[in-house]
Amino acid sequence: MARGKFIALEGGEGTGKSTQAKLLAKSLEDAGHKVIITREPGGTDGAEAIRALLLSPPGQGGWGPRAEALLFAAARADHVDKLIKPALEAGTWVITDRFLDSSRAYQGGAGGLGDDAIMALHTIGSGGLRPDLTVLIEAAPDIIAERLDLRDQGVSDAIGGRDAAYHAQVASSFARFAAEEPDLFTVIDGQGTPEEVHQRITSAVHDLLENPA
Repeated sequence: MARGKFIALEGGEGTGKSTQAKLLAKSLEDAGHKVIITREPGGTDGAEAIRALLLSPPGQGGWGPRAEALLFAAARADHVDKLIKPALEAGTWVITDRFLDSSRAYQGGAGGLGDDAIMALHTIGSGGLRPDLTVLIEAAPDIIAERLDLRDQGVSDAIGGRDAAYHAQVASSFARFAAEEPDLFTVIDGQGTPEEVHQRITSAVHDLLENPA
């Protein structure tokens, strides 16, 4: 049995990752593949419990970057061990809404911890697992702001609600990763209708479909 393929959808807040994950899963299922959609932080009972701590932190002030990075790494370790690796080994394609590169961009880049620290945690927690393809969805700041207004109705979680400078640094970090690792990333224009963006992503996934082994 061929191993399943692992695809991560990445990008800042409001770039449409969740919508595109569903559309991509449907197109892959129509092509005859078994597919699961998951998310980070989350995907397993343990990781979902950590998600609640991260997005609605107890007390005042929330978590600092180091604590955040450790919590994300712990959630990811559970996610990889209990869901992602078993699914891939069973031949299932896994699509995740965020993975390692979100930690690199948010805690490593905008949080100031640096890439080496995040990658070290990932090596310890998840054996260094990387997706077969990371799809980075980008959109203009005004488009993102409009989408977030519609999505959040003025209520954001502890990370999404951070200031514009923080999110600009996140976007800059993602762009740098894609430039430095072109074999692992494909960059997608996230502007236009969901179906237009989906068609761009489908084209990017073509090579994985053509080379299933």
